[in-house]
Amino acid sequence: MSERFVTSTLNKKDENQEKTLRPESFANFPGQKKVKEKLELYVQAAKMRKEPLNHLLLSGPPGLGKTTLAYIVANEKEANIKSSSGPVIDKPSDLAGLLTSLEEGDILFIDEIHRLNITVEEYLYSAMEDYFIDIMIDQGPGARSVRLNVPRFTLIGATTRQGLLSSPLRSRFALSCRLDYYDAEFLQKIIVRSAKILNITIDDKGAYEIARRSRGTPRIANNLLKWARDYAQVKANNHITLETAAIALEMLDIDDNGLDEMDNKILEVMLNKFKGGPVGIKNIAVAVGEEVGTIEEVYEPYLIQEGYIMRTNQGRVLTERSYKRFGVTGEPIKKNNTTASFNF
Repeated sequence: MSERFVTSTLNKKDENQEKTLRPESFANFPGQKKVKEKLELYVQAAKMRKEPLNHLLLSGPPGLGKTTLAYIVANEKEANIKSSSGPVIDKPSDLAGLLTSLEEGDILFIDEIHRLNITVEEYLYSAMEDYFIDIMIDQGPGARSVRLNVPRFTLIGATTRQGLLSSPLRSRFALSCRLDYYDAEFLQKIIVRSAKILNITIDDKGAYEIARRSRGTPRIANNLLKWARDYAQVKANNHITLETAAIALEMLDIDDNGLDEMDNKILEVMLNKFKGGPVGIKNIAVAVGEEVGTIEEVYEPYLIQEGYIMRTNQGRVLTERSYKRFGVTGEPIKKNNTTASFNF
């Protein structure tokens, strides 16, 4: 039975917009200065030697530009790139199909590479090091191994959970780069650039207002820009100002510090139900009705970076900034040598 796919012109339009919003060169990619410097040198050296790039690992929270950088590397290297994702490559035959379709110097980009099937990952070892894979054909007494040579290619892996990568796989990447959250100034540049591409009129103050509420993440910044555009189209004569942006984001329950409804729910639960902690992540997840993985990957990193919570050996603990946020004052109480809560 053949597979059927439902397509939509609206979906295609959104996909094309996402592609156009992505810069195609290092020069147009704002922020991540140290990462860009390393990658530019990496690509330039390979071009001077006229060799394929060595394997590259990009890590960091979602939405910071790992996929964009992979495509920039391919563009700057003038190499073809094919992309896939860890969960999609389910069987060794899937990997074999991808690798044998490559040509010398091509780039294979695997997003969420930490989610690769362990069997597929083991086949990848020989492909990365020695450029061949051994595929087992048939089972039982008649089973035999067929060696498939693959051209010398470059694997670029992207992951939001570098710690979940196995040591053998991690060690096969010649260069590893971690992306960090963006400052508001760089996000403002991204928003202004995206606004020009999408034909959105926005002033500098409006762009900065969106930028500082975007959790240091370009993907979120672009999504909030599109929402502010919709609001301005209906309510503000198609022009995004500081006031327009602020009102539009308040409708999404995004406050002045970029915290959304779930962020505040996590902090309130820790304060009111667990007296500021320490509290385990599973208890927090149950209390707010969210998956543990979602809290750990999406919400917690930003709350920790912004100084609202911290991790201890006993569990998660609210910081002084969180208590001030909710108007709670008092001196810290010491529990097992850990600042656990404030007087109420």
